[in-house]
Amino acid sequence: MNVLVFDIETIPDLEAGRRLYGLEGLADRDVGRAMAHLRQQKTGSEFMPHHLHRIVAISVVLATRHELKVLSMGAPDSTEAELLRQFFRGVEHYQPVLVSWNGGGFDLPVLHYRSLLHGIEAGRYWEIGEEDQSFRFNNYLSRYHWRHIDLMDVLAGFQPRAGAPLDEVASLCGFPGKQGMSGDQVWDAWLEGRIGDIRDYCETDVLNTYLVYLRFERMRGRLDGAAYQEECERLRSTLAASGRPHLQRFLEAWNAAPPDA
Repeated sequence: MNVLVFDIETIPDLEAGRRLYGLEGLADRDVGRAMAHLRQQKTGSEFMPHHLHRIVAISVVLATRHELKVLSMGAPDSTEAELLRQFFRGVEHYQPVLVSWNGGGFDLPVLHYRSLLHGIEAGRYWEIGEEDQSFRFNNYLSRYHWRHIDLMDVLAGFQPRAGAPLDEVASLCGFPGKQGMSGDQVWDAWLEGRIGDIRDYCETDVLNTYLVYLRFERMRGRLDGAAYQEECERLRSTLAASGRPHLQRFLEAWNAAPPDA
């Protein structure tokens, strides 16, 4: 079974803001401020609606029988369309189980809107059994199927009031939790040209999600204790061999956790 754990980082869609709200001529920072102010007036929160998020990073942990990779789609200067194409090419090629934290509530709807905007083809992802009967009762789109596991939703028993932050759940399980920044700092980091830091942060988020996923697989009996430890050691070896500073820091924080965590 192939597994693709994913996470996205976003900023306000400034071009959409200029078009929808008549903000032409303003600098990026001012457009973002104006969009946040309008949203605050309307809803009491500055958080943008799904269709007004622009994706600046998509990071994944790809786990197959033969490989384990931690990577971000494209390059730091890739367009949003390039990030989307690469992500959905991976889904088409590996046909993985997708794993996320709040992916059903945020990441996937944003991916849908942005793919619609850019004309991204992803036939396998949208399959619900019309061409392949194996997708009829287990596809990526149904909330209660297993081709996409939204860990936050599943662990909450599909009760919105029972949802929990990834950072806190990961930390309680003995995993590193947030590294480098938090989601509400991505906009300022992007304005400062720190796309590399954003991609690194996104990768540590998918690592936390992957570790929670392994613990979940153990909890539901799909990994026994030995298999769970084997997968953890495989990830430790991958991080140690990466030579990438943020992954080394993540490994050090993980290794510093209590031995029985």
